[in-house]
Amino acid sequence: MKPSTDFRNRVLAREWVAGTFINLGSPVSVEIAGLAGFDWLLIDHEHGPGGEDTMLAQLQAASATPAVPIVRIAANETPRFKRALDMGAHGVMVPWVSTAAEAKAAVQAMRYPPLGLRGVAKFNRGAGFGGDFEDYYKNAHKSLLTVVQIETPEAVANIDEIAAVDGADVLFVGPTDLTYNMGIRDQLDHADFKAALKKVSDAAVKHGKAAGILVHNPALVAMCREFGYTFVALGSDGGSVRAGLVSIVQTLKGK
Repeated sequence: MKPSTDFRNRVLAREWVAGTFINLGSPVSVEIAGLAGFDWLLIDHEHGPGGEDTMLAQLQAASATPAVPIVRIAANETPRFKRALDMGAHGVMVPWVSTAAEAKAAVQAMRYPPLGLRGVAKFNRGAGFGGDFEDYYKNAHKSLLTVVQIETPEAVANIDEIAAVDGADVLFVGPTDLTYNMGIRDQLDHADFKAALKKVSDAAVKHGKAAGILVHNPALVAMCREFGYTFVALGSDGGSVRAGLVSIVQTLKGK
């Protein structure tokens, strides 16, 4: 399934799009999640055990579902973007973006020359193995989603400049890293964290971008929505499997 401008346009229009993280490295869990009704899936190759050896199968599994596959790469390094996009990712999530310069580097890595620095190979899955290359080369920047992660106090301080970067489509708060780096680890109800959330969302609205976040507690979804977050992920495949298995064990052992 080729990347569609429709999804990116929905995101930039700040429509509510529901996602989850895929951190087991499994194409089977990608397909299960994609068929469950999520709008988008985050295939996690930063913290999850998956890598380039599993990415292709995971993206192929996603293409059998309506869900849009976004790959989180391990670092803001140009070759990592190229591998994910050539394999057919519809977008890339970039960890630890704290400055406008880092956001610009990410956008450059997403786009072919003359708009950016992405390496050109005509025979790749993203371009239909060469069959759709001309269209993909000319128009991919209109459909591929760039998600930059806000995970440090420096990023929050620079959020207006980051949000102003053309092509930095989603400002995505990583709540665990951000609270740890703020010295308020896991305190998602802390006033300082809420102020940071509001600042990120305000910058997104100001510059025509979307604000995104991952939460693990369903009770936090309403708060994020109230704060203007629309690109929202809840939980993960790994977390769901563990919770389900723990519940089964407790039932069997009468706990």
